[in-house]
Amino acid sequence: MSTTTMDELPQSPAGSADFAVLPNEPAWLIDRRRQAAADFEQLPMPTAKDDRWRFATVSRLRNEWFDAPLSLIESKNVQSIIQRSKLVDSYSGRAVFVNDKLTQFNPLSEALAVQGVRYLPIEQALLEMPGLMQARFLVERTTLGSEKFHAWHVQMVKSGMVLYVPKNVTIKEPFVNYYWLDGEGARCFPHTLVVAEDNAEVSLVDVFFSADEQSPGIACATSTLYAGVGAKVFRKVVQDWNEQTISFQLDKTLADRDADVKNVAVNIGASAARYENQVQIDGAGAHVKLYSLTVAEKRQEFDQRTLQVHNAPNAVSDLLYKNALMDNSRTIFSGLIKVAEGAQQTDAYQTNRNLLLDPTADANALPGLEILANDVKCSHGATTGNFDPQELFYMMSRGISKRAAMQLMVFGFFEEIIEKVESDELADNLRMLIHNKFDNKVYQAKTI
Repeated sequence: MSTTTMDELPQSPAGSADFAVLPNEPAWLIDRRRQAAADFEQLPMPTAKDDRWRFATVSRLRNEWFDAPLSLIESKNVQSIIQRSKLVDSYSGRAVFVNDKLTQFNPLSEALAVQGVRYLPIEQALLEMPGLMQARFLVERTTLGSEKFHAWHVQMVKSGMVLYVPKNVTIKEPFVNYYWLDGEGARCFPHTLVVAEDNAEVSLVDVFFSADEQSPGIACATSTLYAGVGAKVFRKVVQDWNEQTISFQLDKTLADRDADVKNVAVNIGASAARYENQVQIDGAGAHVKLYSLTVAEKRQEFDQRTLQVHNAPNAVSDLLYKNALMDNSRTIFSGLIKVAEGAQQTDAYQTNRNLLLDPTADANALPGLEILANDVKCSHGATTGNFDPQELFYMMSRGISKRAAMQLMVFGFFEEIIEKVESDELADNLRMLIHNKFDNKVYQAKTI
């Protein structure tokens, strides 16, 4: 895959790149990048006074990260990284990116291509699917507080995958996208675009990893998922950046009539991770399920903001986020269910559960409802509790170390989420990721 050099990028008067440009980039995309650059300059950095950043440590966000010239750090470990990209062994297509550069691409089979399925890097999708890209690429926006960082993503994005599934096509094996950071100061802007037409069925896995434990970096990822009438889409997100990385993950799902969408997110790494997940239900009878597990330790901070918007009647959304906290870590959950006036017989749930493994850990929960219809069933709740000291004493009295005992309790707490990935292979590797975190090891897939 070709890349653009600094000499080829549009330059600001100061000499730093305002935005990325791909080869043969269409005028409409350049216009979107220019608008995003203007938005980024005009939008202020978040402050603690902004309710959408309540409880977050905004001092971690420093302007110099965003003012630095656009550059591509070349990885010297590409082959070893490719060998480590084995979280999922069976797939319909696979892509491996290192520092925003596509390093390996396993395209879909000819049998799927004949049915009209497309699984392409962004640059290729712009050439082969110009109409779809103009209509769907970088169109959606976040409203949960990270508008400035979303604009930064639009300016800089050049890596990512586009998955298009035509009507009535069912794909059994998942598509898997790996995004790696390698080297000090590396940055990446991953983008996933999924368009599943009416009655299509597909699944995918997005994986975010660091090549080592020491190198600081920053990632600003977004995804947009369009589920047509009766479509079934299952997306799994695995985030295990090293604990020197700042992470933004800004996702949006749009579900049409009778669509069935499920999302499972696993958050383990990063120094500070902001995860925004917006769901917009526009068709009657849709079902959207959102699950997440987070393991926080040391001084990690995980900031989770969600929005479930019901614009159509007889639809269901169900959210369950579980967080386990150790040491001086912090989690923030702020979620809102919005039910429009005409969205009668909505069935919406929102639950956040926090397990504190140390008295110094800090879990904050802000669930909320905004209901304009009068025939609905909506509920929200949040619980925060400590581990059972008797259980801990029982295990330690039998020779199990405190940290190992805590790990066993965390596995029990998270099993409800892990089993929802519906893949024994992936579930085993997720358990290994959590195990590695307790043992302070970098990721090594069970399949290696």
